[in-house]
Amino acid sequence: MGLGNPGPDYEGTRHNVGFRVVEELAARRSLRFSKQVCRALVAEAPGLLLAEPLTYMNRSGHAVRCLVDHRDLASDDLLVVYDEIHLPLGRLRLRPKGSPAGHRGLESILEALQTDEVARLRLGVGAEAMPRGEELPEFVLSPFGAEERPVAEEMIRRAADACEAWLEGGVEAAMQKHNG
Repeated sequence: MGLGNPGPDYEGTRHNVGFRVVEELAARRSLRFSKQVCRALVAEAPGLLLAEPLTYMNRSGHAVRCLVDHRDLASDDLLVVYDEIHLPLGRLRLRPKGSPAGHRGLESILEALQTDEVARLRLGVGAEAMPRGEELPEFVLSPFGAEERPVAEEMIRRAADACEAWLEGGVEAAMQKHNG
């Protein structure tokens, strides 16, 4: 599940790196987000469902819960990919479970699923770059600066690699290979 906000106003923003990662995974497998299920755009192949909830970030749980029910998935079948302001730009952090740590999209998912046992891949979008006096919502809804873009693009590729490692060997193996 890649998290973000739908629509052209949010394309390329820090808040939409989760969408970018699942789009990279789809491109690697020549898949397209060609249908809508449970208020989410989905791309699928045997044994793989990539989803971008269209419910906006803070209500991602509605779409995820519906997909879990509709596809009869367990919480350990999920990997949620999203932006993390508390990590430096370019840093990845994969965890098997835990609290939402203030991320409202993940909070919505954990509340909807009634568990914190959901693997997550956090992508650092770096508060260190936030201009003095700018509010957090404006910062995460802004695009990466020209000097940040190459780092962000590389992070998205590495995050897609981490997702593939999770698919192949599970969360612990992916953590050992990709955290840091």
